[in-house]
Amino acid sequence: MLAHGKVRVIPRFPRKAFPESRRKAYYLRSIHEHLPPEVKRELTQVGWTKGLELAKLARAKEGHDFDCATWLHKARALTKEEFRREVEKELTGKDSERWEIIYFKLYKSQIPVVEQAIETAALIGSEKSRGYCLEMICADFIAGASLDGTRPDVLLNTLSTLFRFLPGEQQQAFAVMLNARAQ
Repeated sequence: MLAHGKVRVIPRFPRKAFPESRRKAYYLRSIHEHLPPEVKRELTQVGWTKGLELAKLARAKEGHDFDCATWLHKARALTKEEFRREVEKELTGKDSERWEIIYFKLYKSQIPVVEQAIETAALIGSEKSRGYCLEMICADFIAGASLDGTRPDVLLNTLSTLFRFLPGEQQQAFAVMLNARAQ
């Protein structure tokens, strides 16, 4: 249901053509609506997943300054993940870091502790992603475990990681404190 009690009506064509995935039907519709004809002809070579990324670019450029030949070449040459990163870089101006999903089992009794740790880490850091918070928790643990002095390289690496988590003004205050101690 949408706001004001209205029900969203789904056209029959996507349901009939793609009974297994309405989302895929809408992705293909987006590709069809936003890509110029010369790109649509090449979609069989690059695939619909890369076509969707091309549609994002075309939509963002609103048809202007969309160099479809260059982007089609990139779509053919790069893997899906590499192409997605290139498109993201073009749209946001930032190069995203590679990522990977990891899985591990938690017992039900462990979940509240893990959730509380992640929520606490989110309060300390400026970024709220769960992966970032988990990294901060792990870096803090490694720093504490390395305090015995047997692995000073691990401690130094961990401290530099934790330093990255501080907001800019706290980084400056910490640097001033270190300089004062060094003198």
